[in-house]
Amino acid sequence: MSDTEEIRLEPCEPGALTPEELRTLFLFEKLTDEQLAWIAEHGCTMRVPAGGLVLREGDPAEAFFVLLSGTIALTRRVGEDEVTTTRTEQRGVYMGATQAYLRDDGVPRRYMASMRALSDSEFFMLSADDFGRLMRDWFPMAIHLLEGLTLGMRSQQAAIGERQRLAALGALSAGLMHELNNPAAAASRATGALRQRVAAMRMKLGKLAAGKVAPDRLTALLELQEEVIERAAKAPALTAMQTADLEDELGDWMEQHEITAAWDVAPVFAQGNIDVECLSQIQARLASPELLDQAIHWIGYALETEQLMSDIEDATGRVSSLVLAAKQYSHLDRAAHQWIDVHTGLDSTLVMLAHKIGDIRVVKDYDRTLPQVPAHPAELNQVWTNLIDNAVHAMAGEGTLTIRTFREDDRLVVSVTDTGPGMPPEVRKRVFEPFFTTKPVGEGTGLGLDISYRIVVNGHGGDLAVESQPGDTTFAVRLPLSEPPAA
Repeated sequence: MSDTEEIRLEPCEPGALTPEELRTLFLFEKLTDEQLAWIAEHGCTMRVPAGGLVLREGDPAEAFFVLLSGTIALTRRVGEDEVTTTRTEQRGVYMGATQAYLRDDGVPRRYMASMRALSDSEFFMLSADDFGRLMRDWFPMAIHLLEGLTLGMRSQQAAIGERQRLAALGALSAGLMHELNNPAAAASRATGALRQRVAAMRMKLGKLAAGKVAPDRLTALLELQEEVIERAAKAPALTAMQTADLEDELGDWMEQHEITAAWDVAPVFAQGNIDVECLSQIQARLASPELLDQAIHWIGYALETEQLMSDIEDATGRVSSLVLAAKQYSHLDRAAHQWIDVHTGLDSTLVMLAHKIGDIRVVKDYDRTLPQVPAHPAELNQVWTNLIDNAVHAMAGEGTLTIRTFREDDRLVVSVTDTGPGMPPEVRKRVFEPFFTTKPVGEGTGLGLDISYRIVVNGHGGDLAVESQPGDTTFAVRLPLSEPPAA
């Protein structure tokens, strides 16, 4: 929606609704005949064609609207994008200058959202001044309570929301830094060791040259080195027990052939899955007992150099993977609304929360054949974060976290299941209430599931439900596979 888009409303028709018709709206059904007559006299009806903009977020709040017929959508501006918060066709819902009754505190009253008619719609409208006057005159005690509640909730939500965002950002940042530190430190250690091995190789090369090795022997040694490195690169990985057994065999062989520091060299060859048969082949190819010791050490340095470079490659690859996961999680380089594969967001969220998951077993039961869905990926990642974080907290460090995706009719379902103690019925029916939490004081605000529910239901036209029993609690997010119709 452009800020310059013109709002074109058909002229209002004063007196188009009678008091009896007004009483059919749930907002006015308990008013007296005199009050209904006053509203009918001061209000009017207005028709808006499909696609028409009724009010724009940020404009002065000058009117109070009640939907009589049609379908409307409320949207909020998030950066450069419009996020749909509500879509409804319920007769009698109201929007616009809903806080016109608040006392004048010098702050201009503005529309908190934009409203567009998705189909030909009709509204009953009161001016903000008339709506504020009737509320203050007819319900003075209720207004005092509403003012206290509204202003108190506003300041409370602002403070808690800011603290929650900072806490979440701090937790994610700390976790990401922790995850990045491990491969970065490994790469640093491997680089230091690599420098030492390269220096040792230079020294060993000098000794080989000083020993007046025949050119054909030196050529054979270099060929052997390349063959052993290639063999190590293609060798299957060994278990810890197999590696230990191979180290013993290699150490015994090297001692028998008077290789210096045999038990220091043997683990390097074992790590590359180089066996005694290969050492015997090296010995036969060299055909020089006095050259064998230096050749074994030379090839060992080359093997260790390759292993260290592989360690550095793995470590830097891990750093790149973490950065990519953080990028996918935040979606800083992508549009706010798009067709997405939910598995990408789930995987990046698991990476971001790895420090919290710890030793908990994670089972990913994904249906990779599922189609993409229309969504706001950054918002859905917030949902995945809240659900996974709650599941991990419920299991207190041990158990199984199962994330499953599957299709259910015309919806894609993402379920998050934990093996925690479960929730009793009185807790289960309140989990989506704002500010309700079972976490200790200071550990939860009670807003996570409320926010998640609004993102899934209001923002995506989906559904969020929970089923719980001891040892099996499942939150299921159901998302439509297609965009909702415009009308």
